[in-house]
Amino acid sequence: MSIPPPPGAPQPQDPYGPQPRDPYAPPPADRSSAPGPYGTAGMPYGTAGTPYGTPKSVNALAVAALVLGVLCFIPALGLVLGLVALWQIKRSGQSGRGLAIGGAVLSCAGLVLWAVVLSTGAATTAWEGFKDGAQGNESLSLAKGDCFDAPGGLEGDTYDVDPVSCAGRHDGEVFGVVTLPGGSYPGDAAITDAADERCFALQDQYAMDTWAMPAHVDVYYLMPSRDSWRWGDRVITCVFGHTDAGTGLTGSLRGDPTTLGTDQVVFLSTANAFDAALYEEPEDTPEDDLAGHRAWATQVHDVLGDQIEALRAHSWPSGARRPVADLVEDMEDAREEWARASEAPDADTYLAHYDEAYAFVDGPATVTARKALGLASTPPAYDEDEGGASEAQV
Repeated sequence: MSIPPPPGAPQPQDPYGPQPRDPYAPPPADRSSAPGPYGTAGMPYGTAGTPYGTPKSVNALAVAALVLGVLCFIPALGLVLGLVALWQIKRSGQSGRGLAIGGAVLSCAGLVLWAVVLSTGAATTAWEGFKDGAQGNESLSLAKGDCFDAPGGLEGDTYDVDPVSCAGRHDGEVFGVVTLPGGSYPGDAAITDAADERCFALQDQYAMDTWAMPAHVDVYYLMPSRDSWRWGDRVITCVFGHTDAGTGLTGSLRGDPTTLGTDQVVFLSTANAFDAALYEEPEDTPEDDLAGHRAWATQVHDVLGDQIEALRAHSWPSGARRPVADLVEDMEDAREEWARASEAPDADTYLAHYDEAYAFVDGPATVTARKALGLASTPPAYDEDEGGASEAQV
């Protein structure tokens, strides 16, 4: 039995027989890709077994190398990442070769730039300038006892100051520096309240003789702003300045243990403690808050007793013994009046003892004792309508 030939046109036979294969000819087509008998077709594959037509992923290291090269932040790392990315792309067939090369080139340029900057010392200068601009009030570098001129004045925004000698004319004299705790920005009102409280306590420690303070001197604050707070500024600078913004101060106002004698310091310490107690007087009248006034009178009575003991315990120079002893007698009389005020049954009785007690404050005995100790002897004039301290932000 003969087998019929397969359907289709017969294939011509090579009269010369099979020919040897050309070693330089392309390989024969892969028949596995031809349609199968059931319509199924194979799919050609590319590099690393990836089908042709499949999108190539971008190498992540190449992207990172380009970013670091553009930012010029860590150029050495950008160069290393670029070289590693090229090696990975060659093996995996990923895209991103141009990104890797660009990142490596930019990183090399960054390395050259950093080498120039470091060799010339420009980095240190730039960093110091950045810190000065970012840290606001801390860049002023003001310490207690410093005097300075402020080109922009002590009111409003202050960005820079010029240190000067306290002996000559100056805009401000620092009498205290307060560092606030960290955390989020507390707000302008909260910082102002902190400045009021802390600077008030510090001013009598720096200028202990309150009678020697000129009437034209006011208290100013250099405080952090919202922007400078973000850069770490936490400093409130307490400053003495002239009440007239266009007029400066001349000479230092400092009067503390560094400039005063021991006898003067003891005397002023007792006087200032008593004055601080007087400042705590209730805001409401005795008619509206008799209980509050009686409690305050008790506090003044107790503080006065402590100061009397301190004055008696100190060994005074011969020229001041009698004047100080006379002052102590007045203080004893005043203390009795404060005791009676603390027990007053009504507002009228309270006010009567209150007036008697206050008659001894800054009286003739105080003036005589101050003269004997070489202190200011003219009682200050208090202005009840006097405004609070002024503020400036940096």
